[in-house]
Amino acid sequence: MKKILYFLLLPVGLLAQPVERLVKVVVAPDHTNWTYKTGEPVRFTISVLKHGNPVQGASVTYKIGPDMLPASKTETVSVATGAVTVAGGTMNVPGFLRCIATVQVDGKEYRGSGTAGFNPADIKPTVTSPADFRQFWETAKADLAKVPIDARLTLLPERCTEKVNVYHVNLQNWGPSNWQGAPSRLYGILCVPKGEGTFPALLQVPGAGTRPYYGDVANAEKGVVTFQIGIHGIPVNMDPAVYTSLASGAFQNYQFFNLDDRDRYYYKRVYLGCVRSVDFLASLPQVNPDRIAVTGGSQGGALSIVTAALDPRIKVLGAFYPALSDMTGYLNGRAGGWPHMFTGATAEWTNKADKIKTVGYYDVVNFARLLNVPGRYSWGFNDEVCPPTSTYSAYNVITAPKSLELFEDTGHWTYPEQGEHMTNWLLEFLMK
Repeated sequence: MKKILYFLLLPVGLLAQPVERLVKVVVAPDHTNWTYKTGEPVRFTISVLKHGNPVQGASVTYKIGPDMLPASKTETVSVATGAVTVAGGTMNVPGFLRCIATVQVDGKEYRGSGTAGFNPADIKPTVTSPADFRQFWETAKADLAKVPIDARLTLLPERCTEKVNVYHVNLQNWGPSNWQGAPSRLYGILCVPKGEGTFPALLQVPGAGTRPYYGDVANAEKGVVTFQIGIHGIPVNMDPAVYTSLASGAFQNYQFFNLDDRDRYYYKRVYLGCVRSVDFLASLPQVNPDRIAVTGGSQGGALSIVTAALDPRIKVLGAFYPALSDMTGYLNGRAGGWPHMFTGATAEWTNKADKIKTVGYYDVVNFARLLNVPGRYSWGFNDEVCPPTSTYSAYNVITAPKSLELFEDTGHWTYPEQGEHMTNWLLEFLMK
């Protein structure tokens, strides 16, 4: 199972698993489920621990405010016994109230946070769905269908096992890749169980950034065809240093490329590339087309919802903390989803009518409304990359069968158990 989690979880998030620190700052609301009714007061307990024992006499600075917005209360208090409880106030509208505490110990700063949710199931999105949203994407899919898949598979013998063949895959995708108008390409790692008959398939869509991929051999050895894709139209088996250079160069801030034009925005090719990946899987003689699932986290959580909404061949989805959700939240006085394009200095460039209009065609909330297949979702209240205000905005509009497993104290990361539960749930469906 440990091997499965490596492939399922590492590519899907923006942040690595949190590193253990010598001093831990633990912030916890006084309700064990971290959830409150609007108007109900919350109290936060801040504990400072070193080697598991309370740090006595430390001074803690805490800030309390709405999810991702400036603090409404700031105070420095002495922690005489290693813990202190402070009044957090309340919220009169559905949302999240976060307490962030910092402490200096031996010249180093340590940080912790705790977040109270107020009627989170009642959070409503702020983003507007364009009147021609469905037609826009139906037309886009029709344009994609005119482009041949042109699948090119290269066996990777060094990655194959006794039970699985591993391939580097190169597909033709929608959208020109150069000034001459040649179609773009999509790349991924395909793992196919050896043996007779057909198998279910799991499409694994990536978190933000650029990186190599290695293929989910572990799940393939269980009898599932797995396909991990990249989104940038470049091979996914190059030296890791190449991706590091691209991340700080050609692909830096790709989330904003062509945001002023709905037909040229970067994510149009990405979203259609996910559909093209399903085209490819469904075309394989080894795949049972009635058993295809999609999963991912962060950007991958967003792409999981988008793919399932656009393509009826996806029968089930699993999403961790979906990004690109209710991105216009900041324009309405509350947190918006990653990539936080309408806050801070960025808003000076993005807060324009044409860019806001484009966002409507790509916001995950508007795809979530279209879902009609079962989905499992998971996140935590402390996420400051894909804040819970934004993820609930998408989750609450879903009318298809759904379940949400909360790990309240997690930020933009997952516990091993979180990944295990998602993997087991997907495999249970796929192996029926």
